[in-house]
Amino acid sequence: MPKGLTFLPSLALAAVMALPLAAETKPDASTVVAVVNGDEITLGHVIATAATLPQQYQQVQDDVLYELILDQLIQQQLLGQQQEDLTTLNALALENEGRSLRAVQTVTALLEQELSDEAIQAAYDAQYADFEGEDEFDASHILVETEEEANAIKAQLDDGADFAELAKEKSTGPSGPNGGALGWFGKGQMVPEFEGAVLGLEKGQVSDPVQTQFGWHVVILNDKRKSEAPALEAVRGELAQAIQQEVIQARIDELTQQAQIDRPALEGAGPEVVRQLDLIQE
Repeated sequence: MPKGLTFLPSLALAAVMALPLAAETKPDASTVVAVVNGDEITLGHVIATAATLPQQYQQVQDDVLYELILDQLIQQQLLGQQQEDLTTLNALALENEGRSLRAVQTVTALLEQELSDEAIQAAYDAQYADFEGEDEFDASHILVETEEEANAIKAQLDDGADFAELAKEKSTGPSGPNGGALGWFGKGQMVPEFEGAVLGLEKGQVSDPVQTQFGWHVVILNDKRKSEAPALEAVRGELAQAIQQEVIQARIDELTQQAQIDRPALEGAGPEVVRQLDLIQE
């Protein structure tokens, strides 16, 4: 069954006055907002439709949205009244939809109970209690085209030249105007040859020239640190998703153990017929 709202071509965005409600009556889900050949459409039907609309429809003004939905429901009712019964396909689809909605209600109630701030905090504490962090490096480099240029730069640095000033003057890389600074990075973020040079340095030490696909580099290690555990808010969604999966699977496993489930083996009634639509067409 369609889950979104597909408006019929004849619908217009023009405002249509709603059926008046008695002033002394407070509307509720059972309040009738239209009667089509004796069949009632209620305010609950309108609200339920609005709740399941795709996100783009949530931006529509309430008065316009109300009229669009009501018009749609009226038109659906008119067309639906032309059929006495659902086809086998649609009847089965309706049963599947009901099964799905009941399952969603069970999951929603379960998560409302289990997915609390306390549960997320506990999951965070458990995951990051022994967090040691990964090595991170703050390095700068001077990039040139030839080994000869790199050796000359290394000699200047060994003689006391300022690394940042020399990078501004000599480096052909995009970080040159910034003194060659690359900022903080972790393992695996640089090409292997460059990373190897960085790993071999102590804080403040300058590397020998190293070649990569980009040219020749002279590298200085400015600082080194361990990465910190992410803040709770940064991983809240990830933790919540993991808790949801665990809680739902645990409940399914529990219900499965308690249930009597029979799956009779029927010859010719398995995967080989899953796409045979003609079996449910009249």
